[in-house]
Amino acid sequence: MASSTSDDDFITVVCSNPNPIQANTTSTDIEILISVTNIPSWDLPSILCHQTVKVQAHRNRLIQHSSYFNGLLSGSFSESGLDCIAIEWNLEAFLHILNCIYDCPLDVTSNNFLPLYEGALYFGVEMLLMRCKTWFSEVVSTEVPPQVQLDDLISIWSFGLEHARDFLPELCGSYLARNFMWAISMNCFVDIPYDLLLSCVKHMNLTVDSEMHLSNALLVWIDANTECMEGLSRNEDVCTGILKQIRLSLLPLWFAAEKRSSCHFSKFADESIDSIFRLLRIPSTGSVDALGASHLHDLRIRLTKFSKRVNLSSCSQITSAVLLLSLLPSANSIDYILRGIGQSPFNLERLDRDQCSEVLNLLPTLSFEAVQEVDISKCPRLHLQSAIECFRKSFPSLRILKAAFLLKFKISTLRKLVRKCPMVCEVDLTTDTSPIISSQVSIVSSSPAITPQISNLSLNVRDMTSFYNSGLSIAKLTLEGRNDLYDSDLQYISRFCVSLQYVNLKGCTSLTDVGIASLLRRCIKLHSVLVCDTSFGINSVLALCSSSSNHIAVEQIENELLDSLALNLQILHMGSCKCVDETSLLKLMSQMQKLKSLCLSDTHLSDGALYSFRGSSLEVLDISNTMVSNAAVAYLVSGNPGLKCLKARGCRNLSQQESDPQKREFSISYSCRELHNEIGRTCMLEEIALGWGFSYTSLEALKPAITSLRKITVGLGGLLGEDGLRKLPTICPMLESIILYFQVISDRTIMNIMANLKKLVVLAFCHCLGDISILSFKFPMPNLRKLKLERVTPWMNNNDLFILTQSCANLVELSLLGCTLLDSESQQIISQGWPGLVSIHLEECGRVTTMGVSSLLDCKALEDLLLRHNGPGLQRSFIFDAASKLPMLRKVSLDFCDAAEGDFDIPNYGDRHFLSTLKIAKCKLQKGLKVSFVKAPRRRQVHKETLVLVWNSSTVTRTVVKERL
Repeated sequence: MASSTSDDDFITVVCSNPNPIQANTTSTDIEILISVTNIPSWDLPSILCHQTVKVQAHRNRLIQHSSYFNGLLSGSFSESGLDCIAIEWNLEAFLHILNCIYDCPLDVTSNNFLPLYEGALYFGVEMLLMRCKTWFSEVVSTEVPPQVQLDDLISIWSFGLEHARDFLPELCGSYLARNFMWAISMNCFVDIPYDLLLSCVKHMNLTVDSEMHLSNALLVWIDANTECMEGLSRNEDVCTGILKQIRLSLLPLWFAAEKRSSCHFSKFADESIDSIFRLLRIPSTGSVDALGASHLHDLRIRLTKFSKRVNLSSCSQITSAVLLLSLLPSANSIDYILRGIGQSPFNLERLDRDQCSEVLNLLPTLSFEAVQEVDISKCPRLHLQSAIECFRKSFPSLRILKAAFLLKFKISTLRKLVRKCPMVCEVDLTTDTSPIISSQVSIVSSSPAITPQISNLSLNVRDMTSFYNSGLSIAKLTLEGRNDLYDSDLQYISRFCVSLQYVNLKGCTSLTDVGIASLLRRCIKLHSVLVCDTSFGINSVLALCSSSSNHIAVEQIENELLDSLALNLQILHMGSCKCVDETSLLKLMSQMQKLKSLCLSDTHLSDGALYSFRGSSLEVLDISNTMVSNAAVAYLVSGNPGLKCLKARGCRNLSQQESDPQKREFSISYSCRELHNEIGRTCMLEEIALGWGFSYTSLEALKPAITSLRKITVGLGGLLGEDGLRKLPTICPMLESIILYFQVISDRTIMNIMANLKKLVVLAFCHCLGDISILSFKFPMPNLRKLKLERVTPWMNNNDLFILTQSCANLVELSLLGCTLLDSESQQIISQGWPGLVSIHLEECGRVTTMGVSSLLDCKALEDLLLRHNGPGLQRSFIFDAASKLPMLRKVSLDFCDAAEGDFDIPNYGDRHFLSTLKIAKCKLQKGLKVSFVKAPRRRQVHKETLVLVWNSSTVTRTVVKERL
């Protein structure tokens, strides 16, 4: 039928959905007729239930706003004379296009962008094309969390490439580069097309927390796409092309060492290790020319205006020069800039505080205002004073600094940090905890370094005011393991960090109860206190239990608190604090009502203290090695249904029944099974550690509570049995850590665990009974990172060890005890099979060190090395040699029995490199039992004592203890 030419002429557009509608539609008609005259009131959900929609629209408006309809209705096509035309298109997208043509509200979202853009492109609706382009440009340019899902981004990129819309691939590449850390957390990251990924990693705004994150993400992508690339001529080029974008000099040593076994990355890993050791050979006070101009670009840390975190952890090669190089505008101009001011960045280490600040003020350093977190843990060559100056200039919004295992970072350095970077609110200064805990060892002799108990900090009035004003922001402070921390240092902290909410003093053995109490009295905002292995005692308990308004002048309190600090505590960890008696502990427990995490292991904890607890929010409870009963634990568990972690190893009373009329409703013969039933009814646990009283029947009782369990430890006194271990993977399919002591194991149970728990990260069998073989370990466990086999594999030989390297290929920690058939060739098997090991413990392993130690030192990233009773082949200079060849080595444990010359040279403070703890055990000969057919009693070696040397920020302490540490 011919149409008229009136401006108000209508034309009917019949749009059919190319895909059949859902079968569950409630509509009985396959067609519906609608008109644009009432377009604002369209009910889209009901309209879209039809397969075909007939829309009455104005002919001229379609012609004016759509090049498709302009050509179809006003040209020489036969349809131009019709008043009804048919198209086939996605109904929802077409109706949205009509909304746009008629100036109705239309929201472009990540879900409808591509259908809208494709429709606008096909129908030639310029206004919609511009709206879509504007929306997408704004969304991908915003700095808020990603608003376009990764799978949608991939589809948009592919569409733009297919339809020659260059701006789409460019914007997608830029968006992916800026949000790379978000993208790698998505399951569909491996679906990113190669060309998009390559453009992303080459983009100037590629934003990653560290070069390791980039490397790992690319390897994950390559592994996932290897199969589809096999047979293609460009397979090798694909891998090489994308991996060569990595700045190998900036990888952590342990990561590079581990990836030497990667088929795709082995060549790059070797290059990375060579580059790292080349940098380590350059003195930290050397010349900038030593870097070489060609390598400057690869030494620049990736920093963009979108960077929020900078992770340099375990990069032992990082110096102030490398840090400064990354903060200057261009690597090409650095030489010119530095010569212009007469300084080299390496020479920053030689400058005092004021000179360093002056030099940095002359440099045109860039500012990265989005950076909020920096991690320089295990970067021993980084000059801290220079680094802080760099943070001051380039990271003005810095809030979190992690500087763990840096002995040079003293309290005086902390003072400088908070003065220079006033926004910092969280600082982590963790170091290795000293093995000399007075409550746990018997000291034979000790020669502690002469260190003043009064801090050597000297603050004038101006510094005190400055420190006070800046220190107000410190809310979380971790000082774990700092045995050079004294009461006087706590006085400074408590005086200037008045906003402190979280403090970790675990293992700070030089602190006194009085000093800790003083801190608690002053810092009235504290809600988390971690003081395990310290002198925390009665004075500290009194400080927690006293009214906070008594501890500080009223005018210094914004909101006066009339309640005790204990009332508001959320975390209290005081394990091994034996100075707290039962009475004090009971008083403390009665006041804590908001507690979420509580550690009372190895304390004088009694049932009365548990009964006095009134809190109902506990998520973590550690009562290991205490004398609590089943009834008391059940009482506490019943009132805390949110409990996620329960540790009760070493609680001998849990294997007994109690009958005490004073123990409320739990008083009559409360058994282990009843306790476990209570846990099963009440909790949903993620971690559990039990011993005495734990059995196969307990596992059944706990079943409702442990279906989401991730970590389990069964210690002495527990007996899962073969049936329990066999059912463990079925009951707890999400397990990531299994640690068993003194359990009965077999090939059948271990094979079942290895075959079904593919997410296992930690596996330990210690002093277990049963007949097992290498068959137990033939299942591949790619996710296993820590393996401990102690007194369970005496049959293990070199061939078995090699099989272990194949099945558990990604280990970073290995502990073997009692593998008496191993020999010196085992070293090479270990170093080649697990080149990325950071911890090796070998004790009583045959003749592994009889010929000395060579191949083991090829594990370049070692941080912890224990070699005892493996053969007397260790040279006198072994400690110094190991510390000089292994830049990350912090802990060494040896035995004088293995010394080829009967003794070891102890490095002095300056020659120890990164070493912080040295333990050397000593044995003595003991007469054995006299046997009738032996003329004389046999003599065997037994432990006598252990020499322990602990280095801190300035001195070394030498202690001899009876225990074998």
